[in-house]
Amino acid sequence: MPNDRVLGWVAALAVTAVAAVLRFWQLTEPKGMYFDEIYYTKDAWGLMTAGYEVDNNTCVGPGFVAHPPLGKWFMAASEKVFGYTDCAGVAHGNPELGWRFASALFGTLAVLVLTRTARRMFRSTLLGCFAGLVLTMDGLEFVQSRIGILDIFLMTGIVLALACLVLDRDHGRARLAARVAAAGPPPGGPGDGRRGGAPRPAAPRAAEITARYGPRVGLRPWRIAAGLCLGASLGVKWSALYTLIGFAALALAWDVGARRTAGVRRPVRGALRRDLPAWSGCYVLLPIVTFLATWTGWFVTDGGYNRHRYGDGLLAAWHGWWDYQQAILDFHEHLDAHHVAQSTPLSWLVLGRPVAYDYQGLKFGEQGCRAAGGCAREVLALGNPAVWWVGTAALVAMLALWVSRRDWRAALVLVGFGSSFLPWLAFPNRTMFFFYALPLLPFLVLGITAAAGLALGPRAASDTRRLVGALSVGVYLIVVVLMFAYFYPILAAQVIPLDAWRARMWFPGWVVAG
Repeated sequence: MPNDRVLGWVAALAVTAVAAVLRFWQLTEPKGMYFDEIYYTKDAWGLMTAGYEVDNNTCVGPGFVAHPPLGKWFMAASEKVFGYTDCAGVAHGNPELGWRFASALFGTLAVLVLTRTARRMFRSTLLGCFAGLVLTMDGLEFVQSRIGILDIFLMTGIVLALACLVLDRDHGRARLAARVAAAGPPPGGPGDGRRGGAPRPAAPRAAEITARYGPRVGLRPWRIAAGLCLGASLGVKWSALYTLIGFAALALAWDVGARRTAGVRRPVRGALRRDLPAWSGCYVLLPIVTFLATWTGWFVTDGGYNRHRYGDGLLAAWHGWWDYQQAILDFHEHLDAHHVAQSTPLSWLVLGRPVAYDYQGLKFGEQGCRAAGGCAREVLALGNPAVWWVGTAALVAMLALWVSRRDWRAALVLVGFGSSFLPWLAFPNRTMFFFYALPLLPFLVLGITAAAGLALGPRAASDTRRLVGALSVGVYLIVVVLMFAYFYPILAAQVIPLDAWRARMWFPGWVVAG
């Protein structure tokens, strides 16, 4: 790890401060609810006042909702502090700040965590800050941090789980190495002090088993934390299940690799025997328990959807809850209604169809419009082309890096991206939107960061190589910042001349309103 610990934190916090200013600045614009805020703000209000989601149309009685409640609980907490609009339409406090503050906070937190995680992965404070700045300057992450819907909570939960996964890998390998060193060479094996012709007594059974499978690693707190974060992500949206499966498989594969590196005779069996029981607890049992805990409000109140469908008592409640989950699954399986902003997963990578969350065509004099030809004001969920296009290309480099060097960081990028992206391809008829791709973004950023590290070259590289690499990485980062600044007006609902708005509509698929 880099030895600039203080500088590492100062630099990471500086990057996070930039992200915070961008996300919290004029957070209450546009006024009122827009896009799916009309649903989630009422869900959050119901949780805040009744402990369960109320009917969105009547605000009386239970409402059927298609996503677990944790993300809406976060929104409810910020509404409680800053303000909300009740069911009668009466505003209390600052309602826009109330239902958007939590999103901005989690979007900013994701930048800090990814910065520190990238620093650990690539052993470089410079590359860690590079990753944080790239995430900060992405349009989709920016927009999702400023709207009261769920996806930013899902992405941040996955980023937290990613950080715990990387920390667990480092700490687990270090602990395994220490225990192998403490155990010494296996009895009767090379290095046990006996000469080649000396008789070799039978090794004690415990020592022989340790030599064959390796020692136990013991308590792994970061693995427990990863399970908690993944379970919480499931409590925001079910799609986190795919990331849970990918991370769990990768963690077990790393356990096998660690034992092989430590010289264990049977690393696969060793991982299955020594690591699998605790692994199962952290990546199976703990996420299930955490997911169920996010439904506490439904269980401890009486008005939730299906709460008393099968009568009173604990078993009846479980029956009603399970039936509720089946209804949610049925909803998602049959969600195929056409929407003007829908898109296919493959189009996400090339920014083929962003989502217009809010669009207003303005005449001269309206909302400060000073253009004779009229103005536009839009919130467009559009990724930064310099991030998404380059990040997609970087996936090819990560595949080559893993095949040629078996680089664990490339494997993490590929598994994380694949588990968040590939499952969507299995549902070609489902109605999908570009903002579903937000969980892909951290892995695209890490892929770009790995490519930047390759461009910079090793420390032993020539001065010319290092200079060319530094210039190329610097120029790329400048392009990312300038691209974000160029699209900022249509990300942050600024009033701009209609001609300026048209100039930013690079492709026909970007014109989804107006």
